[in-house]
Amino acid sequence: MTKDTTTAERINPFFLHYDTPHETVPFDKIRLEDYEEAFMEGIRRDDEEIEKTINNPDEPTFENTIVRRDDEKDDHYYDLLGRVSTVFSNMMSAETCDELDALAQKMSPILTKHANDVSLNPRLFERVKYVYEHHGELTPEEQMLLDKCYDGFVRSGALLDDAGKERLRQLTEEASLLSLQFSQNLLKENKAFELHITDENDLEGLPDTAREAAAEAARERGKEGWVFTLDHPSYSPFMTYNHRRELRRQLYMAKNTECTHDNSENNLEICKRLINLRRELAQLLGYDTYADYVMKHRMAGSAANVYKLLHELIDAYKPTAIEEVNEVQKMTDEKLEPWDFSFYCHKLQMERYNLDSEMLRPYFQLEKVIEGVFGLANRLYGITFKENAQIPVYHPDVKAYEVFDRDGSYLAVFYADFHPRKGKQSGAWMTEFQGQWIEKEHRTAKGELRKEKNVRPHVSVVMNLTKPTPEKPALLTLGEVETFLHEFGHSLHGMFANTRFESLSGTNVWWDFVELPSQFMENYAVEREFLRTFAFHYQTGEPLPDELIDRIIRSRNFMAAYGCLRQVSFGLLDMAYYTKSNAFDDDIKTFEKEAWKEAIIMPQLKDTCMTVQFSHIMAGGYAAGYYSYKWAEVLDADAFSVFKREGIFNQQTAQRFRDCVLSRGGTEHPMTLYKRFRGGEPTIDALLERNGIKRKVKE
Repeated sequence: MTKDTTTAERINPFFLHYDTPHETVPFDKIRLEDYEEAFMEGIRRDDEEIEKTINNPDEPTFENTIVRRDDEKDDHYYDLLGRVSTVFSNMMSAETCDELDALAQKMSPILTKHANDVSLNPRLFERVKYVYEHHGELTPEEQMLLDKCYDGFVRSGALLDDAGKERLRQLTEEASLLSLQFSQNLLKENKAFELHITDENDLEGLPDTAREAAAEAARERGKEGWVFTLDHPSYSPFMTYNHRRELRRQLYMAKNTECTHDNSENNLEICKRLINLRRELAQLLGYDTYADYVMKHRMAGSAANVYKLLHELIDAYKPTAIEEVNEVQKMTDEKLEPWDFSFYCHKLQMERYNLDSEMLRPYFQLEKVIEGVFGLANRLYGITFKENAQIPVYHPDVKAYEVFDRDGSYLAVFYADFHPRKGKQSGAWMTEFQGQWIEKEHRTAKGELRKEKNVRPHVSVVMNLTKPTPEKPALLTLGEVETFLHEFGHSLHGMFANTRFESLSGTNVWWDFVELPSQFMENYAVEREFLRTFAFHYQTGEPLPDELIDRIIRSRNFMAAYGCLRQVSFGLLDMAYYTKSNAFDDDIKTFEKEAWKEAIIMPQLKDTCMTVQFSHIMAGGYAAGYYSYKWAEVLDADAFSVFKREGIFNQQTAQRFRDCVLSRGGTEHPMTLYKRFRGGEPTIDALLERNGIKRKVKE
């Protein structure tokens, strides 16, 4: 325990029952020093619980071995390590600082060692194995949990000999540290750069929103003029509108050479090492490549099936993508360089559709977008959101909401963190501070009878959307509205969770299925009926004109083929690294350019490098899995085609989607869940049709 400034003895808030609305995390009471203390005590309690399990004289059963490991929530006592780990990891992404970074470096090997101690504990695995081989009749969900638990031990090295187990420890501990270092380097490089402009002529072409945001960024740094950063709300408008080609080049090169410089934030060797560590780990466990190891728990099933999908997409989209780039090239007499692409794309879009994101911004005030997204959820599923200022948050930017189901019952807590700031990673993601599970009736350690309870989730979406300025509220682009819908789709997957076991609830599904609910929601961004519910001018209150909506709909496939190939190129790069069976010692930059060249149309530059900032596959859990976005896009287009046929707001269809997919988590094979909703397996046809590609393929 630590001493407060008062004479009273202070107890670490992680040790206590959370005396907050819905037992939410008491962010207002947590101090930096609380984390390490809670981590170490959590490890001690976890070890204590494991000892109780392995010393149980009773025959191992599903309930006393598997359920106890997965779902024991006895007065939060044994859940301490999970509680502190969840908060800490989320803060590392959304609100870090030098002290947290240092603690993460210190705790990483300790936590990895503990995880290995659990998964490599022979007596614990002996009990799990006994249940796996001798269990009685189980429900499908119980069988899925048992399979996941047993396979988790095996995939973590339980069947290895002593030498193999020791090597696995070394590999996982080193990989954990390097993944952390990769992320910290990327955040530092991203936040260290700024383009400081003092001559207003250098802002030529930039809309007022970008100028005002840059002026505010300069004021925050105590500087005159305008400051542009590598955060998306600053970077993207600059690359799209600024007439100064040399300045666009500077910003582009800064963004695309992050973590390649001769400094302590260089990620080149870290990437090489991570690729080799994962390959060696897979081979230690009996797989030829890391991709083979990963694919055992993916809908794709094999690397060959992934490549089949990626090459199908290349064959279908590349001819159109080449045409698209050629049309952009026609907008300038100069050779089209990567820093020119967004600029001339915008000009082409204006020429064809008289439409750009700045025309739409005034109609996408963040507060109205929030109302629109919440209203969409209400219209589909009957749920409602109520902001609750009594729920503690970790930063003033964060809003906390109570979510209620159609019948008025409490469903979830929803946090929303909208804007970029110094200690926040770039990008957008959904996460949880508490998962969902059903707490069965049992007696606590104190002898109290606890009734069955459906413990509801606390989910969070974290984004980097355009900030408000002194002159204007936060006005979003259509792309940012799509981002919000995407992450909100993930959050619905979490909020609707209704399973017995936490490790199978919500987004705890196979990686190439997890993007279905998120990408499904993006479809609504260009639906007229949805836009009419919230898109009103922030000053006049006038609705988004039908003429502009028509242009949005007509332009929805603008550069769609190029965008598809961009995603495919990332999938090819990912697979190229993780299908290697031999040691990787290539030059990262050279290897990258060769690996994805089949899907690349624009010229590649010698010094740029995506790999060193590709968090998804180096530090974010998508290694050998980035193809998942395209795999799930086939699913989301197919699923939305059902809504298009039956009505995009059809509540019966939405309820079926909720019951069959969103609420079931990972309790069954994802294709089983999808087919239960769809009535059959998906095809690529709906995606091609949505992107206007189907006709070209048939000819």
